[in-house]
Amino acid sequence: MRTLLVALFCGLLITANAQNTDHPVQKIGYAETDYIMSQLPDAKKIESELKTHGAQLENQMKAKYDDYQAKLKAYQGMPATTPDAIKSDKERELAALQENMQKFQQDAQSSYTKKQADLLDPIYKKIAKAIEEVAKENGYTFILSPQMTNGGDIILYNDEKFNISDLVLKKLGVTPAPPTQVPAKTN
Repeated sequence: MRTLLVALFCGLLITANAQNTDHPVQKIGYAETDYIMSQLPDAKKIESELKTHGAQLENQMKAKYDDYQAKLKAYQGMPATTPDAIKSDKERELAALQENMQKFQQDAQSSYTKKQADLLDPIYKKIAKAIEEVAKENGYTFILSPQMTNGGDIILYNDEKFNISDLVLKKLGVTPAPPTQVPAKTN
């Protein structure tokens, strides 16, 4: 649906420009934000911080799980002559530990998501500002993203000469990595 809307929008722009010769032709470019992000030194630092945070959360969860497993094993190893009151007490303790693990898992996911947003938001704002500056400096009317959040493309065809990603990286003070060569097919 989103692809259709973008295609329709671009078609309307082209039609409007063709019918109205008083206005100059619109210059449209695109920027690959994933590519730009992958080239930024800040992104590598953020990735490292997120890995560390994730590992800490995993270690805490593993400790809770190990504690639960030890207590479950002790409960299962209780002799058949153990009084019902003690068994009930251990069952309540196990249920509470299990509930605690589930709550921790939810809180850990929220914590990770918040940390990710806190770290990435400033970089996304910096990239957006650089895209806007590059677009204005180079006379672009529109800059589109060829990526959608679900992995589909917004643009069905795009000319590489309008890709401003390397210009945005330069604006951010990063020298773009050279493109990787695709080996030629041999038959």
